[in-house]
Amino acid sequence: MSYTQAAVLGVVVALVIDLFVYRTRLVTRRVWWVSYAIVVFFQLLTNGFLTGRTIVRYNPDEIIGNGGPRLFGDGRIIYAPVEDLLFGFALVLFAVSTWVRLGRGRRAPERAAPPGRGGRY
Repeated sequence: MSYTQAAVLGVVVALVIDLFVYRTRLVTRRVWWVSYAIVVFFQLLTNGFLTGRTIVRYNPDEIIGNGGPRLFGDGRIIYAPVEDLLFGFALVLFAVSTWVRLGRGRRAPERAAPPGRGGRY
């Protein structure tokens, strides 16, 4: 399996988990996309630095493009291979949807009324 195929599979799996398994439906909310825009900005800065300076290199047979770092084009956005952006999306979506799903099961217990008072406060 190539890096491209694995990245696409990762996105599909994360979307299925978000929409159908956990039913958190984060990708249908504006707040998700605003939050993700912040994450992807910093992902591009970090990934662009690492790949633009060839600290991290990719096998050109496993990614879109020829493997050489470019600012834009040839399967790259700010030096980052498109596959890295797909993997990043899948990882962040899976992590946040898992966090939201686990949080739904841990609702704060209702507090009891203090002694001598009826009802809730």
